[in-house]
Amino acid sequence: MSTAIGNQENIFLFVPNLIGYGRIVLAVIAFYFMQTNYVIAGWCYIISALLDAVDGHAARAFNQSTKFGAMLDQLTDRCGTMGLLVALSYFYPKYMFWFQLSMAIDIACHWIYLHTSTLQGKTSHKFFDPNDNPIMRLYYRKDILTFMCCGNELFYSALYVLYFTNGPTILGLSLLKVAAVLSAPVAFVKALISLLHAYVAAQNLTIIDAAERENNRKKELSKKPE
Repeated sequence: MSTAIGNQENIFLFVPNLIGYGRIVLAVIAFYFMQTNYVIAGWCYIISALLDAVDGHAARAFNQSTKFGAMLDQLTDRCGTMGLLVALSYFYPKYMFWFQLSMAIDIACHWIYLHTSTLQGKTSHKFFDPNDNPIMRLYYRKDILTFMCCGNELFYSALYVLYFTNGPTILGLSLLKVAAVLSAPVAFVKALISLLHAYVAAQNLTIIDAAERENNRKKELSKKPE
């Protein structure tokens, strides 16, 4: 399959982006069945989430890392989690505030961080300069990032399935409940790190603003007659 139009590459047909489109289709199917069939919804959601790691490997293997792909990946992640949290708000109305807060933190913090990274000219939101925040550098280590993302997805997915069934048990304990309890701290820490994303982005945005204002001031001064 060709990924070029004339002499110009067709970014839309890059392998990691094709995987991204598949993730979107799976997420939409999951949304459709979330109220009625937790098996279909659960598997579609889980496969879509797992493919998040596959598209990254494909981008590196085929040398097809792009800003479009990074944006597609982030939007799919955020919208997928948001759709699940909407369902959890419906199933667990007493905890709606916390699910709403989680959605707001997740979407707003990651959006401002990714947008700022783009303004800075970074090819990926996972790229860091030597002076970047040390916690963020640690968080984006492949093993830690994978653990945090999996733990976060496990917590919310377990809550979703628990609404319909307790699942398998060992010694009278529901494995789903155990998974939810053990992964809850990971989800909480990930939310805190999302807030750190927003803090780092806000700091970087003020640097960009200050530089632009200084450039504008110099331009205005250069226009004034001597």
